[in-house]
Amino acid sequence: MLLTLREYEDAARERLPAPVWDFLAGGSGTESMLHTPRAALDRLQLVPRCLVDVSATDPGVTLFGDRLAAPLAVAPMAYHQLAHAEGEVATARAAGECQLPLVVSVFASRTLEDVAAAATGPLWLQLYWLRRREVLEDLVRRAEAAGYRALVLTVDAPRVARRPRDARNGFALPDGIRAANVDPSVMAASHRGNSGDSAIARHSREQFDATISWRDLEWLRERTSLPLVLKGVLAAADAELAVKHGVDAVVVSNHGGRQLDFARPAVEALPEITDAVSKRCRVLVDGSIRHGADIVKCLCLGADAVLVGRPVLWGLAHSGSAGAAAVLRILTEELEETMALMGAPDIRDLNSSGMVSGVVNT
Repeated sequence: MLLTLREYEDAARERLPAPVWDFLAGGSGTESMLHTPRAALDRLQLVPRCLVDVSATDPGVTLFGDRLAAPLAVAPMAYHQLAHAEGEVATARAAGECQLPLVVSVFASRTLEDVAAAATGPLWLQLYWLRRREVLEDLVRRAEAAGYRALVLTVDAPRVARRPRDARNGFALPDGIRAANVDPSVMAASHRGNSGDSAIARHSREQFDATISWRDLEWLRERTSLPLVLKGVLAAADAELAVKHGVDAVVVSNHGGRQLDFARPAVEALPEITDAVSKRCRVLVDGSIRHGADIVKCLCLGADAVLVGRPVLWGLAHSGSAGAAAVLRILTEELEETMALMGAPDIRDLNSSGMVSGVVNT
């Protein structure tokens, strides 16, 4: 029986082919951002309150009109079939079982409709801004028709950064795995492997629109009534611009350490961004979340919820939907336990009133 996320990580590494593991686990450049966000979280210390009735604790929250079991969602990640044959369908079942949202990647390996048919929890669709806007428009239309609850636009990837592990492996998508929701002509480069080059990075250079700016958000807004989330915000000035452009939420994120090397860890940027938006939009955060106490730390710093990525794929690789659900349950149970030990029976009790030393004033 596996009891920790680290155990699921070790199990997944043993099960997956080395090039697939490198694609899922690797980072950009020197891979500094695989370690510094974790170190930033570890530096934060929780300060519990005592003699508080914690006989009943409630980690539940409401986000975009949906009641969730915890302030936790599955981050967008491409090609879940790399981890398990059922791919995003299995992940959707796991998230629904745990009453948590799944953010489905534009490069999901199962169709939006198949994922929706398996889901009992909220689904959000993640988008990259592709050169062919008709592809984006079609994805938005399909997501609305299938009952998706929000759009998440990734804004920290005008191109995919150089990832040495993938380049060294000449990584390309294996036979039988594809972006099921995007025209094959758009995805062709992602299947052509060359030694010393990543097919994923080459595909992004061909298909991602690096010219987009704030004014382009209006085009997307005109085509949907779904809440719009910007993922990859690290500057308070950008968070303020997001509010001015009517964005419903931002995700403070380092893209899993796979984009800008030596960037500021998301958890360090989080307090400035929550101050900048001043409750005018929701603030989510991701990056190296490996324990329920990490969720508590982020909430104390002002986040409304956190996203978790790789650990869900570890669970998926271990035992499909059951493994992914087990990972989410571990995090939720650790969160609830940390709340009790913090003297915080309600999620709203986790705030900046001295709960995290060295970061907020006590």
